[in-house]
Amino acid sequence: MSRTCMVTGKKRTVGNNRSHAENKTKRTFEVNIQDTTVYSEVLKRKIAIRVTPSGLRTLDHKGGIDAFIQSTAKTKLDPALRPLKAQIEKALESKKA
Repeated sequence: MSRTCMVTGKKRTVGNNRSHAENKTKRTFEVNIQDTTVYSEVLKRKIAIRVTPSGLRTLDHKGGIDAFIQSTAKTKLDPALRPLKAQIEKALESKKA
């Protein structure tokens, strides 16, 4: 599994370690990825996601996983979340009818 956030898209970055003698050696800055589950009120089930703490704050700000997935374009969603967008839209459509 790649270490990318499913909500914000944050990935690892690269940089240099700098010693007192100003030697440069490559290093990576890892992302604080958390495996967590969030509850979808529309689908009435839990969804497992890999997300950063800032991604969790984004979900909270948007009003939950359902609102986030609905308000985000399909092309900008993580590929693992795209089937959920279709399921949520289908569930909302059947609820209206």
